Amino acid sequence: MSRFEPKKQSMCTTGPLSSKSIQEPLCVLHEIVRSCYGPSGRLKQVHNGTGGCVVTTSQSFTLLASISLRHPVLKLLVASVRNHISCFSDCGLFAANLCCSLTARFLDLNISPHTIVAITRSLLATCIDYVNSEHCGCKMAADFSSSTFLLRLTGSVLSSKPACMLTYREADFISTLLVKAFLLAIPNETGSSVKLGNCVFVPVEGLSVTESSIVPGLLIKIHELSWNRSVDFNGSPIKLALFSVSLSGDFCDTGEGTVELLSGVNAERAMLDQLFMLAKQLVEDHVNCVVCQKVIHPSVKQYLKEKNVLVVDRLGAAPMDTLSQMSGAKPIASLSVVSSTCCGRLRELRRLSYGSHHYLHFIPFDTSVSSFVLCNRNETSLKELMTTCQAAQHILLLTLKKPWVLLGGGCTETHLAAFIRYKSANIQSSCLKELNCSASEYQLVSKCFCASLESVARSLEHDGGEMMIDLQDAHLWSVPPSGSSEIDHHCGCGIHRSRDSLKWNVVGSQYEPFNPQTSQNILPTAADQLILDCFSAKCNGLQVAVDTAALILDLSYIVEDQN
Repeated sequence: MSRFEPKKQSMCTTGPLSSKSIQEPLCVLHEIVRSCYGPSGRLKQVHNGTGGCVVTTSQSFTLLASISLRHPVLKLLVASVRNHISCFSDCGLFAANLCCSLTARFLDLNISPHTIVAITRSLLATCIDYVNSEHCGCKMAADFSSSTFLLRLTGSVLSSKPACMLTYREADFISTLLVKAFLLAIPNETGSSVKLGNCVFVPVEGLSVTESSIVPGLLIKIHELSWNRSVDFNGSPIKLALFSVSLSGDFCDTGEGTVELLSGVNAERAMLDQLFMLAKQLVEDHVNCVVCQKVIHPSVKQYLKEKNVLVVDRLGAAPMDTLSQMSGAKPIASLSVVSSTCCGRLRELRRLSYGSHHYLHFIPFDTSVSSFVLCNRNETSLKELMTTCQAAQHILLLTLKKPWVLLGGGCTETHLAAFIRYKSANIQSSCLKELNCSASEYQLVSKCFCASLESVARSLEHDGGEMMIDLQDAHLWSVPPSGSSEIDHHCGCGIHRSRDSLKWNVVGSQYEPFNPQTSQNILPTAADQLILDCFSAKCNGLQVAVDTAALILDLSYIVEDQN
């Protein structure tokens, strides 16, 4: 007991946060996030001081899960952003970038935190109302009848993740497969009980990206020994029994409750006899394949194989729902008599191999389930590509639910900043009275809010170029760092071309407030070059950034466990 240290008291910090206490750690986190932002964002290698796995990434899902933080405010900020990512899969760096910028700027203001929070939430409500309105100039309707639209949406996600190490040709190839997998998940039927299908990602390391493919059904990885011994059904329909209970014969796997044994009864023998009775019933019911989430007793497994029944155990919990969905089999959680209604059916069962990896291919009668065989050259780029493709699939589903997209490439941020500046310049006295603030306080907070949005847009440039905003549509334009003053032919989102009639201003500098125009008509030549953002993810990221910054400003008591 002498080796145990006494428990330390928790450290309590009272009073509002000071700019000095948070400024340096917040600046470090902000620089990490900002330098990763966008298609040309810099990769980060994260590892701990005692060794272990080294993570190379530039995307928020992996980055924020890998870094260690000590300051409680930064922990709160990162926890908020990670919760957003878990729900929407995208715009995590946007939310973290904006939140850091808002927090740093608001802490420098000599205004009551309560007043800042009230004004900021009013500005956020104005933004959300605007992007949900019919006259919003930074969104467009999702066109699911166009493959070009779907390809641009998925391509926008892939192009923003440089650690995937994709060429332009490979990015287009993966985008096409993502759209194909998404369309396969859409059922042909209509009605209240119709469910979307499922796409299961199967990572394969060591092959070229262009060897990736979509196959109908589910792939289950097996060892080479099992591969050589697996049964060939010659393309005939398969009757499947799916067990969620262990068939190992151990009493510890029989569930909760009390087991009473008569004297002289061998418990292990009785359990094994019950398993063999179950196996014989499966054979008599002409079950072709037995799949178990847990372990099957070796003797039972051998008996079933001798009867030409394919046995797959140690499946794990993850594929159970998918296999049940595609076959119609109900997971069996009992060792008693199995009803034939619990069994499912598959159209076919094959063997597939990708490189040195071997799989059992469960093929259903429909296309409700498909497997995305995702290949890449090394482990790091494969993990990054896997996470990115899962995010892209989620974004397509979110867009199906909310059929709008926001313009990407920083144009939404500059457009919203211009709109808020225009609205703030014409603020009514009744609104100031409702917020209980002066006009100067409102203008200062509004200026910080707009500057933070523009700061996020400027974060897309990492090579020393200049970022410009046009004073008509309020879109973002880039000037390459070549010493030339010539602006790119297209704006950040790709919807507009440069023209002589436009007036320009450096992003972040002052300009006369104006009401940005609405851009609903898209030229056919511009459709292939669009950069798009998920509407739901970006709007929620904006709300998370503002709400988290407001919460940090409102902190007055922090309790830290020192143990």
